[in-house]
Amino acid sequence: MNGEAGPTMEATAAAYEDRLVPALFAPLARLTANATSLSAGQAVLDVACGTGALTRQVLSRVGPTGKPTGLDANPAMISVARKVSSEIEWHEGQAEDLPFEDATFDAVVCQFGLNFFSDQQAALKEMSRVLAPDGHMVISVFDNLDVNRPYAETASIFERVVGSDIGQALRFPFGLGELSDFSAIIDSSDIGRPALTSEKGTARFPSVRAMVEADVFGWFPFAGFKLDKQALETVIDEATSALEPYVAPSGAVEFAAGIHIASLRKT
Repeated sequence: MNGEAGPTMEATAAAYEDRLVPALFAPLARLTANATSLSAGQAVLDVACGTGALTRQVLSRVGPTGKPTGLDANPAMISVARKVSSEIEWHEGQAEDLPFEDATFDAVVCQFGLNFFSDQQAALKEMSRVLAPDGHMVISVFDNLDVNRPYAETASIFERVVGSDIGQALRFPFGLGELSDFSAIIDSSDIGRPALTSEKGTARFPSVRAMVEADVFGWFPFAGFKLDKQALETVIDEATSALEPYVAPSGAVEFAAGIHIASLRKT
């Protein structure tokens, strides 16, 4: 998620924090944190931290004596993260060239960042390098769109109403959804053989409109897309019908969001 820090990108990062984190990324961050052996006083690095959904989960577990650190390549994400939490050390930087000494951290975590790295093997090697011996590395990615059906439906609507490129932008975060593909990337990095699990957490958007607008304002501008009002309203109208099976009596969109988690110890 690269982008220049400026009013537009920072507004997008703020929308990401306000619209996507509570509905989707925070519930899934709890699953990723649960899979990590965290205890009070540990130093933990969150790579591709975004605005800090997982990093804040880490903070709640390592406590005031711990040292949670978040790193992201997107300066706007880091700017918003700093405003949300001053108790965490935030860094702008590349996963493929981490600005830390060898064996600095007791644990390294990464939620939904692996898809976005230009060199996935190099990033994984860097995460292993900064991990202390017997340290715990945990990486999570989205399961495929057959599991995360509301996003498959929504991507098809965006594609039909706006164009194939924007549909692909919404599908991209699910690109490592096949467990064999996810495992192969880690195996090819020679950092160790992970234990792999698949988990589900509850995603809950206040409404169909809220779910659609979360990506329109909190994700698509990072990918270079902006919708006009007419296209947005058309997408919302079509999504209201397509997502009806997931709409609760309150009007909220609720579904089980699937992820894969890879866990390994550094030997």
